[in-house]
Amino acid sequence: MNTYVYGYGPAGKERLIVIDLGVTFPDMDSTPGVDVIMADSAWLEQNAARIEAIFITHAHEDHIGALPHLWPRLKKTMYARKFTARIGALKMEEAGLPSDVLKVVEPRPQVIEAGPFKVQFVPLSHSIPESSALIIDTPVGRIVHTGDFKLDGSPVVGEPFDPLVWHEIAHEGQGVKVLVCDSTNVFSPSPGRSEATLVEPLRKMIAEQKGMVVATTFASNVARLKTLAEAGKAAGRSVCLLGRAMKRMVSAAEETGVLIGMPGTISAEDAVEVPRENLLLIVTGSQGERRAATAQFSRGKYLGLEMKAGDSFLFSSRVIPGNERGVIRIINAFSEMGVDVIDDHDGLYHVSGHANRPDLEAVHDLLRPQILIPMHGEHRHLREHAKLGTAKGIASEVATNGTMIDLTGPAPKVVEYIDTGRIYLDGSVLIGAMDGVVRDRIRMALNGHVLITVIVDEDDAPLGDAWVELMGLSEAGRNGADLVERLEDELAEFLERASAKVVASDDKMDEALRRIVRQVTMEEIGKKPEVTVVVSRLMAE
Repeated sequence: MNTYVYGYGPAGKERLIVIDLGVTFPDMDSTPGVDVIMADSAWLEQNAARIEAIFITHAHEDHIGALPHLWPRLKKTMYARKFTARIGALKMEEAGLPSDVLKVVEPRPQVIEAGPFKVQFVPLSHSIPESSALIIDTPVGRIVHTGDFKLDGSPVVGEPFDPLVWHEIAHEGQGVKVLVCDSTNVFSPSPGRSEATLVEPLRKMIAEQKGMVVATTFASNVARLKTLAEAGKAAGRSVCLLGRAMKRMVSAAEETGVLIGMPGTISAEDAVEVPRENLLLIVTGSQGERRAATAQFSRGKYLGLEMKAGDSFLFSSRVIPGNERGVIRIINAFSEMGVDVIDDHDGLYHVSGHANRPDLEAVHDLLRPQILIPMHGEHRHLREHAKLGTAKGIASEVATNGTMIDLTGPAPKVVEYIDTGRIYLDGSVLIGAMDGVVRDRIRMALNGHVLITVIVDEDDAPLGDAWVELMGLSEAGRNGADLVERLEDELAEFLERASAKVVASDDKMDEALRRIVRQVTMEEIGKKPEVTVVVSRLMAE
């Protein structure tokens, strides 16, 4: 859900640039029914006239996913490299928005001037093609905004990390004043491993399998898709890609020239006709997403294909924290089928796309910044990274969401806190996290719902009895009593003795009927449900 803002100029009149517009994903515990979550753009909207441009570092959803949702609120030119721009354009077109607002830029030495800022894209290796750091030159010094990165000299697809380029960046002009740096793997003590180290282990593993092999990884990891496909071909297997996101990434990578030499693949229709021992499926759903191909296979057939005893399923990925439950459910389902599940076995079949602790220290030493601002990761990652900087004599500051920092001096200084929050894509509309929509949804899920309908005649007298409808509640109370009948009896008794003053007032009726329902349901089933009261009044002609 990355969204960063840099500003320069007189206080309150700074010219601004925005870096990335990302999303994060909901969970059933805290955000049931929500599609995606993004940063609340209220402050940006209030200051839209001061925004010069938006820069997108790479095409992962947590950096680019909010483009079609937030761009209409800002309407500023966006800059990205070719592959990233292609993915962004597809998102904009699907939403019926103009895609020409995404401008394709070349990497350094091309410079984009945006008000007082001069911005260069510099290639870095990551788990998606064309991930780029941003060199942001300002009147008071140079900022390096790393985006997501790792130190990989052989990334299989995309550009390797080039220390000579970064040596130049560090020694140009006055050097690097501020390093705003990825912190995701700051607790990983060993140097990161190259994507190329997976080629032989994956080739060997796939060659050893007897039945059908299905492998899942992140759809955006184009290098891994190529490695898996090549391993399948080497084992004499036909390769089939399953999943819209995966096909889109491969297509975009080939169209923009970042993916060359991808082995040919077959369609799902053709895969059905291939002997199991000669088939490799590469599928979406490494995080247990219910609608993705992996989960579909765990529940039965998918596009005419199904897994059987003796087949193998490979997770060439790591489980993102919070997704463990869904992935374990899938693994157990495969186990019940007799399918052998192979996970990230001691790092043989997956490497991270982020720099580990020794790699971060190497970057500190290479760039020698005056100031370090950790980004990416949870608060504990930011704090640990700041400690690393401080230990090297680099002035550091932990910047939580909404923190405005003055970077012009010798050390970072917190000068203001901006009210920040989250907005949800809920179906086809954007809602605020504090609007109460999801809160009410959770309360109904936890407590159930009771609908009461009462008709009142022209003389403000109840017409017949109230009737009750239950949702999400047990129909039988204590001792097997029918809950609806018990509620309707209690409400009928109340209506018989209610004063004319109470019956004439919608508010008083609502309050009284709601209280009775919650009291009865607590006695009968131990729950206090959400209650909706509908009082229909007949009008005299």
